[in-house]
Amino acid sequence: QLQLVESGGGLVQPGGSLRLSCAASGFTLDGYTIAWFRQAPGKEREGVSCISNLDGSRAYADSVKGRFTISRTNAKNTVYLQMNSLKPEDTAVYYCAAKVAGRGYDYWGQGTQVTVSS
Repeated sequence: QLQLVESGGGLVQPGGSLRLSCAASGFTLDGYTIAWFRQAPGKEREGVSCISNLDGSRAYADSVKGRFTISRTNAKNTVYLQMNSLKPEDTAVYYCAAKVAGRGYDYWGQGTQVTVSS
């Protein structure tokens, strides 16, 4: 069974940091582009960052550039999202998703809650 599991969410004060993990089981992540999405209450889901399996290129939403970093370790079959200088507007459920070239994101995790509040 192909599965993605996120972890690392929690409550953090503004300016703090968290590192989210996305671990795969049932398949190897090195064959997939991996993305992080988030959805805040009452808002549409938005893309946060992605990392390509083809050339390792990375992309970020303007709202997180310079604060978030996506990385992957094939040895651990895991993708990370390092989030620094967190703001209250980063509060959301964060999801990781996987896709192969030419297709949409077919595989999704269950999400992890990130709350930024003093």
